[in-house]
Amino acid sequence: MKTAEIRRLFLSFFEAHHHKILPSSPLVPGNDPTLLFTNAGMVQFKDIFTGVKTRTYPKATTVQKCLRAGGKHNDLDQVGYTARHHTFFEMLGNFSFGEYFKEEAIRLAWTFLTQELHLPKERLCVTVYHEDTEAVTLWEKIAGIPPIPIIDNFWSMGDIGPCGPCSEIFYDHGAHISGGPPGSPGEDGDRFVEIWNLVFMQFEQKAEEQRSLLLTPSIDTGMGLERIAAVLQGVTDNYDTDIFRTLRKALEAIASQKETAENSASFKVIADHLRAAAFLCAEGVTPGPDGRSYVLRRIIRRAIRHGHLLSISESFFYKLIPILVHEMGQDYPELKAAESAIKSTLEQEEGRFHETLERGLQLLEEEMKTLSQQEAFSGATAFKLYDTYGFPLDLTETILKAHGFTLDKKAFDAALEAQRMRSQWTGSGDVSESSTLKALTARLPATSFCGYEITETSSSVIGLVCGAEEVKQITAGEEVLICLDKTPFYATSGGQQADQGRVMNSKGTSVFIKDVRKTAEGVFLHIGCVTQGILTLADTVIAQIDQERRQNIAMHHSATHLLHAALRLVLGSHVMQKGSSVETDRLRFDFSHSGPVQQEDLDKIALLVNQWIRENIPIYISEQDKEASIAMGAMALFGEKYQDVVRVVQMGVRSTELCSGTHVVSTGNIGLFYILSETGIGSGVRRIEAVAGGAAYQYVHKICRMMADSAKLLNVSEENLYTAITATLSEIEHLRQENTRLHAENAFSSKALEERVGDTILRCQKVSHINSREIRNHIDVLKKKIPRCIVIILAENQGRTSVYVGVSEDLKGQHSAALYLKAITANLLESGGGGRLDFAQGGGRGTLDLEVVFSVMKEVCAKTP
Repeated sequence: MKTAEIRRLFLSFFEAHHHKILPSSPLVPGNDPTLLFTNAGMVQFKDIFTGVKTRTYPKATTVQKCLRAGGKHNDLDQVGYTARHHTFFEMLGNFSFGEYFKEEAIRLAWTFLTQELHLPKERLCVTVYHEDTEAVTLWEKIAGIPPIPIIDNFWSMGDIGPCGPCSEIFYDHGAHISGGPPGSPGEDGDRFVEIWNLVFMQFEQKAEEQRSLLLTPSIDTGMGLERIAAVLQGVTDNYDTDIFRTLRKALEAIASQKETAENSASFKVIADHLRAAAFLCAEGVTPGPDGRSYVLRRIIRRAIRHGHLLSISESFFYKLIPILVHEMGQDYPELKAAESAIKSTLEQEEGRFHETLERGLQLLEEEMKTLSQQEAFSGATAFKLYDTYGFPLDLTETILKAHGFTLDKKAFDAALEAQRMRSQWTGSGDVSESSTLKALTARLPATSFCGYEITETSSSVIGLVCGAEEVKQITAGEEVLICLDKTPFYATSGGQQADQGRVMNSKGTSVFIKDVRKTAEGVFLHIGCVTQGILTLADTVIAQIDQERRQNIAMHHSATHLLHAALRLVLGSHVMQKGSSVETDRLRFDFSHSGPVQQEDLDKIALLVNQWIRENIPIYISEQDKEASIAMGAMALFGEKYQDVVRVVQMGVRSTELCSGTHVVSTGNIGLFYILSETGIGSGVRRIEAVAGGAAYQYVHKICRMMADSAKLLNVSEENLYTAITATLSEIEHLRQENTRLHAENAFSSKALEERVGDTILRCQKVSHINSREIRNHIDVLKKKIPRCIVIILAENQGRTSVYVGVSEDLKGQHSAALYLKAITANLLESGGGGRLDFAQGGGRGTLDLEVVFSVMKEVCAKTP
């Protein structure tokens, strides 16, 4: 049975038992800012299990995308070396929110395994919590097998909250596999594999180790899809199942070699990391230096390193994406929709890593040249190679061993632990809803939004929150959160800022609304301050938005659609939106592109947008079936989640996008568009900031005024302003260079010690307040002027001393600048530095005596053969 068949069979089985099939929630959790990635099926139901929210259905089933590669749950370093560790995996789950409990959960699980999957009963064994006598009785009654009591078979959501005993189902692969049953000395072997965990949430853990029964006991189960697929496909290694087998076979063709016992770990790592990287990219995560982006970067670069171990010299990772899409795209259409963007992201990141890797090898080689055979290689440098350049520790150790060096492993471990503490996930920065607010919005109906058609409506106050408490009345001067049954206020969504405006009643009460948010259940939260009067629960009010603000936002939002279309036309169809911010006075648009956009192309893009504005194209908005609208060419934004019926915004033949935002009636209403800047914000992601409408006019007017004033100041015409500024800057630069030269000449006229040792001339000098570039230039001059010389310059500035060492070209094979530097900085400054054979630089706090340094130079020179 193929993996895809198991997915569908599981869902259809539980649907037949009246469970609602729900889609997988995203890998980036939307309801828990403390969680790095979704790592279990129950994450999307957390608020239900804690009693904060309710659902209209009492039972559910899902196939959940999960990722364990960072934060508290991190399996990254084990992947490739065990049969069952993965970064990305799928969790099959069934859930009951007070509808059924232990007996039905056990019965459903046993029925599915033995009757639907036809697993032999004699191959299954079960564990229970050692105090859960009820579960023991039920397993004997339903399955006819005595479960094994285990002390730690107990699950909790956290230090406090829902918790309960669990029951794990294991499959016995047979006596030919080493290992024993759970609870035995051989339980860590591969013979018995856990396939399903049934959690019976029946308690609530309170403070001071107090535990009470839950009013509505619930069920949370999880079965690893990869594990059950291995069982049903008759293999003991998850990586031998159909999806992984296909990916590994494709990798053999790319690597031009067969998978063997010696290289198998690399094949497994690449296949596993491909899935994790692809699904993260499909949700809009891009490689970067921190948080989730850093985890993605590590995953990609670890896979690429294993490609190098397979002697793959060219970019290869992105070439496996079409194979993955073919295998999993039917069940996960987001992979298919984002295929080109995923390939582009992986290819760009691989290109950057190749450059980084070459620099890392150079650093490794240069550091080894400064070592004697008795010295251990720096653990801090080894960690830098690991963390910055992506070198696995075993690769560094292999290279060191080949050159006869050892590694300071303790220092490496200390640096690794320090980095681990720094990179612990502390949250996404998103604000969690309070328990009061969650409880309120869970029982309220979804807000009726009428803001597309009108800007003012009569409404009823159905919820009031002040601070962290629900209230029935609010008075002037207090901050408030208002829930209305109907609203014209657009809530922050899709990068568009929320509307502002007022909520007023007939008694003269006025509330200024400064922000609006929308919950997952569709309840609009109007955030504001009572400026006058008293507002009471159940009041009839007039909700009125600021129309001018709405119009300015709409201009900028419509302009982003035109900008997106122009970018794709000028730069290519690889351009995908990666984020946006639409405000009253500017817009920000993030998009995928491999490098800076040339000014010539930016000019073309701005020209196109303004041309389409002048064409005054009518903007047609309709609601359509999602799949049908995408099939006709509508752009679905990268990483965005859509309902089955979507809002389609069409601007003639120029642009068609799925969008829930507000827009102008025709492009002519935008008036004017002007690009302010284009910058890079991450790996393969660029950002354009621009202004439209009145904001664009004001900006252009301001620039023109500044040009006129500047021309007047320089006493030239505006047409000649650029030439005049260029000439002035050139004159200033000439004077600066002359001043620097005179200053350096004066500084380098100070006393210098010089002596011949054998056939080598040693020269040492101390200076102050000279910049690094001038010192390096001076050393280069001396190296060319004096044959067979070694030059050291000590530069003092604000209590620190920098040490510069230069070795002339004719001594480069005999003397190492880095060796001289190390002798001075390590012994006299207790600090460090680094460099090449012909030049090195370092330093630290304190001052150095010129005579002492010169003495050290002579000692090092005398010892050099």
